[in-house]
Amino acid sequence: MVKVKVNDIEVDADPKDNCILAARKAGVEIPHYCWHECLSVVASCRMCLVEVGETKPDGTVAMGPKLVPGCQTPIKEGTVIRTDSSKVKTSQQMTLELLLLNHPLDCSICDQAGECYLQDYTYKYGKAQSRLDEPKLHREDKYHIGEQIALFTDRCVMCTRCVRFTREVSGTAELQVVARGSHEEIDVFPDTPCNNKLAGNVVDLCPVGALCSKDFLYKKRVWWLKHAQSVCTGCSTGCSIHVDQNENKVYRLRPRENPQAQGHFMCDEGRFGFKYIHDDRRLKYPRLKTATGHASSAADSTPAGDLSFADPWPTILGEARKRIQTAIQNDPSGFVAVLSPFMSVEEAYLLASFIKGIDPRTKLTLGPVPVVGSDDLYPKGPKGEPPLPSKVKFTIRAEKCPNRLGVEAVLRHFERSVIHAESLGKSSASAWYVVGGYSTGWVNEKLDQAVGTPSLLIVQDIFPSPLSERADMVLAAGSFAEREGTYVNHAGLAQAAHASIRPPEEARADGRILMELAGRPGLFNAMALRKEIASTIPELSAICVGDLGDHGVRLAKNTNQPLAAKS
Repeated sequence: MVKVKVNDIEVDADPKDNCILAARKAGVEIPHYCWHECLSVVASCRMCLVEVGETKPDGTVAMGPKLVPGCQTPIKEGTVIRTDSSKVKTSQQMTLELLLLNHPLDCSICDQAGECYLQDYTYKYGKAQSRLDEPKLHREDKYHIGEQIALFTDRCVMCTRCVRFTREVSGTAELQVVARGSHEEIDVFPDTPCNNKLAGNVVDLCPVGALCSKDFLYKKRVWWLKHAQSVCTGCSTGCSIHVDQNENKVYRLRPRENPQAQGHFMCDEGRFGFKYIHDDRRLKYPRLKTATGHASSAADSTPAGDLSFADPWPTILGEARKRIQTAIQNDPSGFVAVLSPFMSVEEAYLLASFIKGIDPRTKLTLGPVPVVGSDDLYPKGPKGEPPLPSKVKFTIRAEKCPNRLGVEAVLRHFERSVIHAESLGKSSASAWYVVGGYSTGWVNEKLDQAVGTPSLLIVQDIFPSPLSERADMVLAAGSFAEREGTYVNHAGLAQAAHASIRPPEEARADGRILMELAGRPGLFNAMALRKEIASTIPELSAICVGDLGDHGVRLAKNTNQPLAAKS
């Protein structure tokens, strides 16, 4: 570490830092557009110009003769940075004035309003008046630059973040700079739309409202959105995300920077794959098979077959508890619980401890683990080939579930091994408790045959399935956005996810269902359960820290101690 002074504030900084990062450690903002810590440095926007000097051996400070770009200027022992001098302020005002010369003042209709660097910096560092008397240049918008992306060319400040991203991170290089001077603009190569699997990140990278998501365009002002920290459940990478919602509707998912997980970005599969949580086909009410074999309620529009509406929840959960206990007493080794890899660690623990607490001879199994193709590595080569292992910057995992490792840790504690439900064979048990939570059809032929037509079948899920159609009880559960808990990704990183919306109608979050089913007092509290789990399951002892911080906790291998913790 080296000592650096930023506006007379002395801080310790990494010698690999530039002036922008060093200033952050001093709590000082250096405005910038083109610089991003995951992209190459071009120093083209000139917004980050600062005064830089050095401390001489005699203690005097020698400042440089001119302003230098903070993004491109390294630091060393004794570096002095000034961001508040009149020279710096004048430069910032001039840069903003030039950027605004041909920039449309359409903040009232721009999707980026409220999150716009140009808007914020103009308020903080710019002038209140414009000296331009000539008409602004107008350039044609490119609404079809990609399936999910629209380009409002007039708003672009030519930071080239998007161009560098497609060349350096995705490796697909669809975007380029065309023309020169005041006529230069972003465009795609002929017949090459920006449709790569990481394309949505260019919207996040754009500091202004030039690149917008078609999925979010004109739907909601960002200041109405409420944000919750969560984990993407699209694959085992476990990207840290923000869930943005308003009035119980999720409008978008955004990546949340986490150097322990995915870094700064997320894939489009995860970004746009949340729509199922508002699907009308969702299970919205708990149902119980009746003696008549016919549905008697109009409250749920989903076809119910021979299941009828059961309300309130205490009635059906009390009945479920009684039937489970009876089934286990009659044939303990014939009772099987299927734990989904979409369950959180806390939910898996609640179900496993409840079932095993009745009789340890019951079986706990792992539900289907969806795998699609192979891991997709980025950046791609010129012909779409994957990068060398040392050059990988982002991976979309083939394993399309968020918590296989976490659920397996619970299973190993209670069952001493991991048994896959699909491997049990045809009609292998007399009673089943099956948890789903998958966003797409998940009941494969092997599982369907293994379950067969048992004397008791309870299904806890978010969508109808072949199993729910013949179940004795269906418990309408919550999606990832409606639950809180812990997920362990492919690398053993345990992260906390927080609920952002309520389940639809009478559906309930899985944790709440299982707390009441097990007859536990109080409300579901993930933090309290984490501490209980950490003291019970040595493999998960690292999560005893409670809230897990913003970056999660990496589980140790073959030890009871965490390898690293970030907050």
